[in-house]
Amino acid sequence: MAPPYVSPLREAQAAETRRRILESAAIVFSTSGYTGTSLAHIARDAGVSVETVKQNGPKAALLLATFGHAFAGSEEDTPLHQRRSLEGIRALPDDEFLPGWLGFVAAANARVARLWPRLLEAALVDAEVGERIGALQRNRALDMRSVVTMMRERGMCRSARGDDVLAASLSFLISPESYDQLVFESGWTPEAYLDWLIDAVERMILSE
Repeated sequence: MAPPYVSPLREAQAAETRRRILESAAIVFSTSGYTGTSLAHIARDAGVSVETVKQNGPKAALLLATFGHAFAGSEEDTPLHQRRSLEGIRALPDDEFLPGWLGFVAAANARVARLWPRLLEAALVDAEVGERIGALQRNRALDMRSVVTMMRERGMCRSARGDDVLAASLSFLISPESYDQLVFESGWTPEAYLDWLIDAVERMILSE
């Protein structure tokens, strides 16, 4: 039996439609909250039918996909330090690695700082979201430990504190909450936030 025909054009159109839905969902969830967001609102913002949005849902799955897409442009479940899309950052020379990596983090936080609270909100009413948040947090812990190890190996990190402590501290510093507080709440520019982030990591994570 011949394999089913797959149309590259239809696949490309479906991917473009999903991208539009996820980008619209990011705006709607961020502004309306989880419980206040409807699939009809997302459909209207994306310029598609409600049925098309339903095919990319349900709402909880759509929120989770929206967060992943907004943070790193991908719906992958793997930790960031294992993704091929970030190989360019990992390959940066020592003097460029920290600003390069934190630049990626700062840009990602700008996109998800207002989405992250929506995940926490959704977890209160949907166990699936709560389980996914747990997986995200475990991946984040692995990422932080990997970054600390990498900076140790590069000779960038001279701290005598244990790697677990440094990884937890790093996770706190680069959290979406820090962007939300400093940029959205306190009025800092994204550039000022990135400068602060680099300085904070250098002083609190890398120094002796």
